[in-house]
Amino acid sequence: MSLTYTAGSLVAARGREWVVLPESATDMLVLRPLGGNEDDIAAVFPSFEEVRPAEFAAPSPDDLGDQRAAGLLRTALRIGFRSGAGPFRSLASIAVEPRAYQLVPLLMALRQRTVRLLISDDVGIGKTVEAGLIAKELLAQGEATRLAVLCSPALAEQWQGELREKFGIDAELVLASTVSRLERNLELGQSLFDRHPFTIISTDFIKSTRHREDFVKHCPDLVIVDEAHTCVAADDPAQGGASSATNQLRYELLRKVSADADRHLLLLTATPHSGKESAFRNLLGLVRPELATLDLETPAGRAKLAEHFVARKRADVRDYLTKEDGLADDSLAERTAFPSDRWTKDEPYKLTPAYRALLDDAIAYAADRVHAAGEQGKREARIAWWSVIALLRSMVSSPAAAAQTLKTRSESATARTAQEADVLGSPVAADSAENDRHEGMDVAPGAAESEDAGARLLELASRVEELMGPAGDAKLKALTKHLKDLIAEGYNPIVFCRYIPTADYLAAQLDGKLGKKTRIAAVTGTLSPQQRLERIEQLAAEEGGDPSVRRVLIATDCLSEGVNLQHHFDAVVHYDLAWNPTRHDQREGRVDRYGQKRDQVRVITMYGEDNGIDGKVLEVLFKKHRQIKKDLGISVSVPDETASGVTDAVVEWLLLHGRQGSQESLFELPGHQESFDRIEREWTSAAEREKTSRSKYAQRAIHPEEVAREVAAVRAALGGAEEVREFTLEALRDLDALIRDPREGSGDFTAQVGGTPAGLRDALAATLGNRLVEEDREIPFRTTPAIGRGEAALVRTDPAIGAVASYVLDSALDAKALGPRPARRCGVVTTDAVSVRTTLLLVRYRFHLTLPSRSGERQVVAEDARLLAYEGLPQRARWLDDDAAAALLGAHATANTHELAARNAITRALDGLPGLADHLTEYGTRLAAELDASHRRVRKANEEIVRGLKVVPQEPADVLGVYVYVPPAAPASTVSGAEA
Repeated sequence: MSLTYTAGSLVAARGREWVVLPESATDMLVLRPLGGNEDDIAAVFPSFEEVRPAEFAAPSPDDLGDQRAAGLLRTALRIGFRSGAGPFRSLASIAVEPRAYQLVPLLMALRQRTVRLLISDDVGIGKTVEAGLIAKELLAQGEATRLAVLCSPALAEQWQGELREKFGIDAELVLASTVSRLERNLELGQSLFDRHPFTIISTDFIKSTRHREDFVKHCPDLVIVDEAHTCVAADDPAQGGASSATNQLRYELLRKVSADADRHLLLLTATPHSGKESAFRNLLGLVRPELATLDLETPAGRAKLAEHFVARKRADVRDYLTKEDGLADDSLAERTAFPSDRWTKDEPYKLTPAYRALLDDAIAYAADRVHAAGEQGKREARIAWWSVIALLRSMVSSPAAAAQTLKTRSESATARTAQEADVLGSPVAADSAENDRHEGMDVAPGAAESEDAGARLLELASRVEELMGPAGDAKLKALTKHLKDLIAEGYNPIVFCRYIPTADYLAAQLDGKLGKKTRIAAVTGTLSPQQRLERIEQLAAEEGGDPSVRRVLIATDCLSEGVNLQHHFDAVVHYDLAWNPTRHDQREGRVDRYGQKRDQVRVITMYGEDNGIDGKVLEVLFKKHRQIKKDLGISVSVPDETASGVTDAVVEWLLLHGRQGSQESLFELPGHQESFDRIEREWTSAAEREKTSRSKYAQRAIHPEEVAREVAAVRAALGGAEEVREFTLEALRDLDALIRDPREGSGDFTAQVGGTPAGLRDALAATLGNRLVEEDREIPFRTTPAIGRGEAALVRTDPAIGAVASYVLDSALDAKALGPRPARRCGVVTTDAVSVRTTLLLVRYRFHLTLPSRSGERQVVAEDARLLAYEGLPQRARWLDDDAAAALLGAHATANTHELAARNAITRALDGLPGLADHLTEYGTRLAAELDASHRRVRKANEEIVRGLKVVPQEPADVLGVYVYVPPAAPASTVSGAEA
């Protein structure tokens, strides 16, 4: 007859011990290895395999460790927890340690039955991590079963990597390039959104009616929308005209998705308002329909919005949980290493005489062409206008871009009407702040209006090809100087260009010109998003461990939004001046963000002071943009109408006056002064509205004291950063790794693990890469959670730290393990930190949790590790409080301990364990009550969810370690025995 095992009990099978999980049945046990994680869960059939009850064996007095044994074992145990008992089910199982401020959206989400949030934190704060935390938690709690992320195709692979590497969510890419393969594997009548529970979907793919309707019909119960501002637009004429067709399609899609009141929806955007009230209201309406009509001028309206809206600047979270936030002290203070500032400089260059003459001839041709087309009709005039803009933009970009444009037919030339010409031609001038369609935007446009370029264009093309290289191209020569200066100061710059031919031209011209230890690569729209990321990683890997090697990346705006580049680059050069300052903000935001190791990011903006275009765009658009940022402390997106109005005026002025016209003449064109005045008023008004909205709608739903309480509880259960650092440093040293001295003040260190046990090397190779371990390279261990490839973060959830902890724990539990064993289950320490004999117990508790959710109750077995200490003999134990017990971990041996005395002391403590059972049980019951209160506190606004909550301790608790601290004898005449 087979035995019946309850959830949480211990069994022995397959040569190891397991915890029985609630999913078990009479004929099949679902088991998790003791101390293991969700990936190690197995099903065992007692009818076919031997399964027997198991009890956790007491420590052996023959296996004594030194004064550090208890601390190392405790930390190794806590790092290994993947099923914590606290209210955050997922924090123990993710590979990132969130900043305290990133817990705020999670706390907001857990107070809602159906999660609806607009997360609008500033660029670089970590919205992806915040959304990932919520998604992982909802999935872990059973509140959600399927997930879809809607994002631009350029960001799909990055989202996939973030979810997989940091949150253990393996999502399928649903793109135009993958859908055919995915649909081939479907069963008859099956939707790919049913087949794949976790998907990342391109917003371009979802445009088609068939795919859009299929998605709505089979939409997951949790949807994340990245760059949500691109899914709505201002629809009142006073604020930007009617919504674009693309935005309208997305908006209609999200309206259908959000119509299901039970669907969780997270909208992410750094620019929710941008001064456009109707767009902001439309966005709020997707969160909750009633929010769109709230009176946000009233405290009640703002309080209601605060339940669903979080928007913080870097200054709000740079120093968090401090006394300035209303806390009693700075014990939980967290300082996030954002770059403190951007060093910016505008660098002019002057054209060579030959290039200047060429540009004058091109402008003359353009003026003639626009004049002639204007007499032919409106369609011809618009085709000529866009062809001229294409010509001028490519001419000031590079000789390579100009040559291609002069030989290529204008896309607008195929238009049948003036309106169609504007639709086809406008992308050549658009550097829109709201245009997320970066794919294909870096192709050099055409200027010819027929298949065969005219004689004047071909003559210009021939002349421009002769100007390639530093002799004829002063802009290239100036760039070379700027890059050499940055490299000499230790920077790794990104050079942003407008067009693919320009990027390829620069990569070829700069090759070999920046020093033997400088590596150069180009990334453009000719590569797929995945290939772009691979090329960046290849460039980063070329340093081969040599810190003196510098990197230069030449890129188009296919990398200007969404892709994180802060780990490898720390300076930006704007080679081509964009026609909207917000595009520069997006470029700079790729490196100026959380995880950037430089305190100051360098930014150089190059402009031609005599090409007739750059200087005026810089003067009118960029300086106004910078002044608003300086005055208000925030960056406000430049309205597209503002940018296009200014650049149209610049081109019109250039065609009338040539390069030599005065600056004032730009504003003297008929009607333009009034237009510029109106533009400035609208821009300033938008900036004021943005500042007001930031202040008015600042996050106030969660007080810092509430965050501090939960952070303290999480750290008490799982450990803090300093504990993890000390553990890793000590454990690697004991395991014979070669440690390089920590850098002054940073807390970082490096380790070579070639001399460590084979089991540890194999585990590290699986997380950091075989080559790094096999070649015994230095592995950087960094105090910041934001790391690059081949590095380890000194946080408990980092896979490399987990590998070290797992090895330390397994070797401690196996007294027969070969090789070094840093932690032991017993120890006797003679120390002046105690005045009477004191015994420290490391106890593992298991809890049976009943967690109600919208989909029903879930039964979960969770673990917690606690330190308990008592003075005197077990029979008359005087128990210490938790703080006093934890303080014993810092006690240092002040004398050696006699071997026989040590053995007698530990034997006496072990023999007394049965008499402590009642206290251990009582402590477990008290701990269960605290955990119950913590779950209810986090979900205090959701009575339906907490109503059936239960936390029951599983008996008996496991005593993993017993450590005896004895005061020095007087006189202290001892013989070395067990290690002190």
